[in-house]
Amino acid sequence: MAFSLSKLFGSKTSNSIPGDTIEAIITDVENKPFGVSENNVLFAGLNELGGYFFFQTVIVGQLNVKSKNGAQLVFSGDNFKLQLDADMPEFESESSDIKGRYVTKIDFQIEEHDVKKLEEATLKSIQIKVKKHDLLFSKYVVIDASDEEE
Repeated sequence: MAFSLSKLFGSKTSNSIPGDTIEAIITDVENKPFGVSENNVLFAGLNELGGYFFFQTVIVGQLNVKSKNGAQLVFSGDNFKLQLDADMPEFESESSDIKGRYVTKIDFQIEEHDVKKLEEATLKSIQIKVKKHDLLFSKYVVIDASDEEE
């Protein structure tokens, strides 16, 4: 999963207005969103490095947090629920060049046997719990005929 950091942070010449919208974030970032909430967009994907599996997330939007106690990621779907813990307890949101927009990167540990379950699951929501924040993302679905072939 590769992210264009310049696209995540926005450009200094951007004409974005205060009150960043979900549509503006999705338009500005090259990657396909994994989920959307009221004020944030979740970009995510599974990765494996040397037999170690992890689920990488990048949250772009109004979430601005500094954590020393990690986070939890909960996937919910049809007869499916999986909770993952953050790989590292300490992380911090970074501000972007667009006013009111932050980028928060969190990696979550996932066991190999849970990878297949997650890939086969029909997800309804993704929840991230960090400090006092409880973000509920719905699966992002593009309503576009050209995407139906993927």
